[in-house]
Amino acid sequence: MDSERLLVGVPRETFPGETRVALAPTVLPSLMKAGMDIVIETEAGTRAGFPDDAYTKHDARIASRREVFEQADIVTQVRTCSANPDAGRGDLELMRPNQVIVGFAEPLSYPTAVAEVAQRNVTAFAMEFMPRISRAQSMDALSSQATATGYKAVIMAAERLPKMFPMLTTAAGTVPPAQVFVIGAGVAGLMAIATARRLGAVVQAYDVRAAAQEDIESLGARAVLLPLEPGDAEDASGYARELGPEFYRRQQELMAQVVAGVDVVITTALIPGKQAPMLITAEAVAGMQHGAVIVDTAAERGGNCELTSPDSPVVTENGVTIFGPTNLPATVPYEASQMYAKNITAFLLHLVKDGKLVIDREEEIVKGCLVTQGGEIVHTRVTQSLADSGLAEVEHDEQA
Repeated sequence: MDSERLLVGVPRETFPGETRVALAPTVLPSLMKAGMDIVIETEAGTRAGFPDDAYTKHDARIASRREVFEQADIVTQVRTCSANPDAGRGDLELMRPNQVIVGFAEPLSYPTAVAEVAQRNVTAFAMEFMPRISRAQSMDALSSQATATGYKAVIMAAERLPKMFPMLTTAAGTVPPAQVFVIGAGVAGLMAIATARRLGAVVQAYDVRAAAQEDIESLGARAVLLPLEPGDAEDASGYARELGPEFYRRQQELMAQVVAGVDVVITTALIPGKQAPMLITAEAVAGMQHGAVIVDTAAERGGNCELTSPDSPVVTENGVTIFGPTNLPATVPYEASQMYAKNITAFLLHLVKDGKLVIDREEEIVKGCLVTQGGEIVHTRVTQSLADSGLAEVEHDEQA
């Protein structure tokens, strides 16, 4: 490999249950054509369905984890060490000054972990901060992974529901279709709608954003309209905004009326860096049909259902099963990894010009994703999160 070419490293993911890999073999030719070589940790892609020889066929080099961090100019991960605070801590000592780290970083949830990364003088990009602008659509990793989440949420519900999804006309009579209610019409919610419809269910959906009604109806679902005025439900970056407690209280009351008549509820409501809004109360669950299923994809952030337990199914007295999966994309790692790899590749091709890494902090995409550089946290939302937690001064004193 040419020592003048940028070296991109791919460590194996160490977060419990994480089966994805940051780069799939299919994207390597694009990166190499742009002046980048690849070094990948042994068996980094095996759990996603990509053995080592799938990478070596594209001239990638297989190495140990330590070698990947010691040699790579850019390290790509699904979950960087700040998003993997337990198993990923060992990576901190492997990082080199001015090394670039790209991946999901959970900077608003774990700002102190991000501060530790900054202290290593690492340049870190958080893929979940990708601005939702047209130029960055191919880099939007949250959306690509939400596609997998929406699909698998419906499959999980269909497997558990003691009914079949489609309407069937048989010699024994007609089987009515399952009734599915999807809460949230972002990427995950829209994929859940489409999947449930393909399985033959009758689907209705709700989103706090009035503009989502057209998206819901375009997929053949009925938009549920609640008599509520959410105001501005999106921030300037296109992500959901937290609404007031009175709005959520009224929303819960109205939501209970809807869930009482359905077989399956898929919840997808998330607010970046915040606790997920609680939309379905225990009282609402008690009013649901016997045997109904809830799949709460917001479980990692506390859940949209009051009774959700992360990664542990809950069965209530009236037979309602509540699933709280925290990493559904990892259950379909082959496709999820390929989508994520395309996001990462598009971002790297944006950063690398004529074989050189160019980080322009005034450029909109870079500015949106750059979290640490030059030994400091440079993203205002993360510094504000530290300040809100009362730890900003502590971090400053430690650095001093």
